[in-house]
Amino acid sequence: MRRKVETYLRLGLPSVARVALYRLGLRSGLHPVLRISAGPASGPFFAAGAEREEKGLHKPERYRSTRPAFSAHEFPQTGVPDWNSSPFQPDVSIPADRAWHEIGDFSSGAADIKMVWEASRFDWAISMAQRSQLGEHSELDRLNDWIADWQENCPPYFGPNWMCGQEASIRVMHLAAALLILRQENSPLPGLLDLIEQHLDRIAPTMGYALGQDNNHGTSEAAALFIGGSLLAANGRGRASAWAERGRKALEERVGSLVASDGSFSQYSVNYHRLMLDTLSLAEIWRRRLNVPAFSSRFIERARLATHWLRQMTDGGTGDAPNFGANDGALLIPLSDTPYRDFRPSVQLGAALFCNARAFAKSGSWNRPLEWLDIAVPDAELPPLTSETFDSGGLHVLRAGHAIAYLRYPRFSFRPGQADLLHCDYWVDGSNVLRDGGSYSYASEEHAYFTGTASHNTAQFDGRDQMPRLSRFLFGGWLKSRNVEPVTDTDDAVTAAAGYVDAQGAGHHRRITLRPGTLECRDRLSGAFSEAVIRWRLRPGNWILTENGAESDGVAISVEAPQSVFELSLAAGKESREYLKMSELPVLEIRCSSAGEILTKVKHSCV
Repeated sequence: MRRKVETYLRLGLPSVARVALYRLGLRSGLHPVLRISAGPASGPFFAAGAEREEKGLHKPERYRSTRPAFSAHEFPQTGVPDWNSSPFQPDVSIPADRAWHEIGDFSSGAADIKMVWEASRFDWAISMAQRSQLGEHSELDRLNDWIADWQENCPPYFGPNWMCGQEASIRVMHLAAALLILRQENSPLPGLLDLIEQHLDRIAPTMGYALGQDNNHGTSEAAALFIGGSLLAANGRGRASAWAERGRKALEERVGSLVASDGSFSQYSVNYHRLMLDTLSLAEIWRRRLNVPAFSSRFIERARLATHWLRQMTDGGTGDAPNFGANDGALLIPLSDTPYRDFRPSVQLGAALFCNARAFAKSGSWNRPLEWLDIAVPDAELPPLTSETFDSGGLHVLRAGHAIAYLRYPRFSFRPGQADLLHCDYWVDGSNVLRDGGSYSYASEEHAYFTGTASHNTAQFDGRDQMPRLSRFLFGGWLKSRNVEPVTDTDDAVTAAAGYVDAQGAGHHRRITLRPGTLECRDRLSGAFSEAVIRWRLRPGNWILTENGAESDGVAISVEAPQSVFELSLAAGKESREYLKMSELPVLEIRCSSAGEILTKVKHSCV
């Protein structure tokens, strides 16, 4: 109980109070969200517009209107999706005959409620709008038909697709993106205004709960209020100005609170960082197109810093990035048709909007969001990236030649989502040699593994997680860093270090030294423990265990432990690079029975 109280205090009393009041209001029946009601909006929702005359605009090659952005699973090519079922589990269905607040996220009979929500995020509206603009006139009819069918099968405030304010917000933002693509933001149809108004009625009363999460719920819902409210206000809807102003203020406050002065985001997750940055980008594009007052200089500066942080994570050649933190497959602006794990379009868009420069070349698939949203590709180019420490978020980035090493360490102003402290990612020429585990699914039995210490490149003491798990999404006993050494870059090498001591008195300090072609990791284990396991999660391939390490495809790993008795083995681990997808990968395990120092060297002949 004491640990729970300490953790709630770390979460912050205002945030805890917001969540508690929300839940109390629902249970008591007194929450104002329970008093809203509306009938389904009537279409059409989008009108036929002038086709794009510009040459070279990209038509989606893969039919994004029929599948989630992160998955190969396709919705029906004919007809419409079953909005209240999981496309991955046809036998899982949640009828829309109950009010949304009577349905539980993880007790509704669905293995993962997120999969029931997926089709109702409306990302298909974006590709339908794109295709319509490029001459496929039937796509506009299909767009209107799908929305009308959704309204019929998801009546306002009933069923699973009204459960989450953030899901409603993502729908609003995707509808707004479709308007921008069709260039109809200044001439929306009444049916679309009605649809957006019923969504803002759902979002506005529960903003307190969203803010209390201290994550992308707050930024998403604030942006939806701002975007939807400003659209409705421009078209004479009564309460809309108040919604727009409330959304603007909340978005400004969230950006100032959740994005640190070095660009780190509260969720310690690469993919959620992208979702947050895309949200800010869409809000800024919308603001410009409707010609409403600018956001504050602080907002723009934090957005610029957030863009820089994501650029540091993104490989320029492939667009891939470390699989740090929670990853639910979210992709807010799927305009480029690039793979889900290509982060370059989001970085390029953020750089153009908030840095007045480009992160990548003037031509390439990463520019497609700019082309579709009528944003000029800047002539100026951002300076080359260098090694850097993001101390507010607990992250070292080391660069040497074609190699990059990332080192996570505890620096928690917000709740940690994974027990990944001192995890090290290693990349060479765009290949993720030493890698993270991912998330897989929030509702599966595998959730504890993927969020736990065993799925990261770090030390695990006596089989326990680095922090005790208090609930599905909450760790207690947040660790504090010790002996942090920021990135130091010399002519010879780049170094950085950090450490911690856990609640049981076991300590781990890790120093990374990076040179072109070589990564050295010096781990110092201390305190009382029966067994420590240092894991290196390896790029899939034909790895062979050697006398003092492992080898595969030009990569050689060697382990030295002069002060410790240790044994090496190759084990089978799991990774999830995309939500609800899982595969095996080899893991080099170093088992130690006593305190001491262990040196791991990774040499790559391809550098």
